Amino acid sequence: MTEETRSLRGSCYCSAVSYKVQDAFEYALYCHCGECRRRTGAASKPFAGAPASALTITGGDEAVLRLGESSDGYHASCGKCGSLLYSLVRDGAYVHVTLGALIDPPTITPTAHIFVGSKAPWDAICDGLPQFETFPTD
Repeated sequence: MTEETRSLRGSCYCSAVSYKVQDAFEYALYCHCGECRRRTGAASKPFAGAPASALTITGGDEAVLRLGESSDGYHASCGKCGSLLYSLVRDGAYVHVTLGALIDPPTITPTAHIFVGSKAPWDAICDGLPQFETFPTD
């Protein structure tokens, strides 16, 4: 991240939790796994990945509900309205920020669909982006 990297604002639905994240995302994807579907109530979760140091809670840290907290990471939601905000992943090194919780638009957009092997049978992917059975490593 450089000093010129712009900062994006994010918030939960009820505005109890706010955060800022540097627009330093390295990738953005749509995840179709069963866990993301249940967490969001949607067919997929659009998210962008950045180093964990790029995200700072700016308000309402006491309202953040950290589910599954371990040395590997956790999922952070608002404890009041339930909005999924981000996930700390990859042994705590990265955050996967849900794009729907951002107030400001990021410079990156999703480039592929992941975990399509476990997508809901009623979910038709029609955008022409690449599709992967799991999380691509290259």
